[in-house]
Amino acid sequence: MTTRRIVILGGGFAGVTTARKLEHELRANRDVEIVLVSRSNFFVLTPLLFEACSGTLELRHCAQPIRPALRASRFVEAEVTGVDAERRVVRLMAEGIESELPYEHLVVALGASTNFKLIPGSEAAFTFKTMADALVLRNHFIEQLERADATSDAALRARALTFVVIGGGLVGIELLGELTAFADNILRYYPRIRRDELRFHLFEATARILPEVDQKLASIAMRVLTKRGADIRGSTPVRRIETECVHIDGEIINASTVVLAAGIVPNVTVSHIDVAHDAKGRIAVDSTMRSASHPAVWALGDCANIPGPDGKPYPALAQHAVREAKQLARNIAAVVHGQQPEPFIFRMLGTMASLGHSRAVAEVMRVRLTGFIAWWFRRTYYLLQMPRWDRRLRIVLDWTIALFFRPDITKVDLAVEHEQILRDSSADREAVEVDRSTKRLQESMA
Repeated sequence: MTTRRIVILGGGFAGVTTARKLEHELRANRDVEIVLVSRSNFFVLTPLLFEACSGTLELRHCAQPIRPALRASRFVEAEVTGVDAERRVVRLMAEGIESELPYEHLVVALGASTNFKLIPGSEAAFTFKTMADALVLRNHFIEQLERADATSDAALRARALTFVVIGGGLVGIELLGELTAFADNILRYYPRIRRDELRFHLFEATARILPEVDQKLASIAMRVLTKRGADIRGSTPVRRIETECVHIDGEIINASTVVLAAGIVPNVTVSHIDVAHDAKGRIAVDSTMRSASHPAVWALGDCANIPGPDGKPYPALAQHAVREAKQLARNIAAVVHGQQPEPFIFRMLGTMASLGHSRAVAEVMRVRLTGFIAWWFRRTYYLLQMPRWDRRLRIVLDWTIALFFRPDITKVDLAVEHEQILRDSSADREAVEVDRSTKRLQESMA
């Protein structure tokens, strides 16, 4: 290589923040090239996905295009197919074309995915990690209300109006809060459905709901959601998931909507990188976020086991990923300048959980906040995490408009025109067959 190349794998918040900080730290080093590789040309502020699902925020506004967020880094949209840590080469695939990208330093920020091995039948459940997940779940939620409003079958109606969330952590609780608020806001459009017909269930395998926050705040969150009719159960592991039903000990819950929000595993590409890993498949790094086996490899975020001063790994939270990224960038810059990297030490500033309906719980600098003030603080914090002011302004406009109008209930049909034509043709053929069968029946009776 004619230049010293730093390659960052992953276009999430951790990867983009690392690239932006490296640009600042190495702005005087003309011989250093920063390359960010991602399979998508945007990154998602995942804490805003909940409001995008409920229609409070436009879906595209919780995403940020990567290229405008970078100042001097090179961006490559490609799939990472492998890493040769001995040769210091990343293998890429784009539009069926394979290529190799050499590096001097490699940053792995590929994140994590839902653990489908945790519960048998998990493939039948919805997930909630991407923009596509939010859109599909929103469409499905509205479809269930449409189905329940149209049918006279009591069993079908009950199943369509039952919603199950598996996992009592931040993701599960925030999703449940937004879904209950979404139902309250749009039910006026479905006069044949009573609010008490809707059943919301949340099952958590451990005894503790919302383990990320203070016990008192977790209890407040449970009371708020329980008042909306949610059935929240701790110490209730889901034994099996099937199509439109879940099995718990001694009970079967029939539900057309089952969302899996429990357990994550590192990105599958991470497990194939030939460096040291921990028992959970995360890359094992020291306190500076440098690989324990390959000094040229660094890792952060959900795919890395970063030990804190007490030896315990830092949790997989957005605020940790952002601060890990900044320290990691400083560490790489230090190595480039011939200096020693410093350990990552971070004391959590607080944790926040949105509950929908302008309600939230938060612990900020050991101060407990609830209700509207906690909700406002959470929104403001995540708003400021967006790199560009034009995107921040659009989000503020979305939130302001949502205060005065009810959410839209338009379903986004993801079928292309050819599929719609085939679907319509199939419906026409079925209608013709019904007509023919009716006529034959009438003739036989005559």
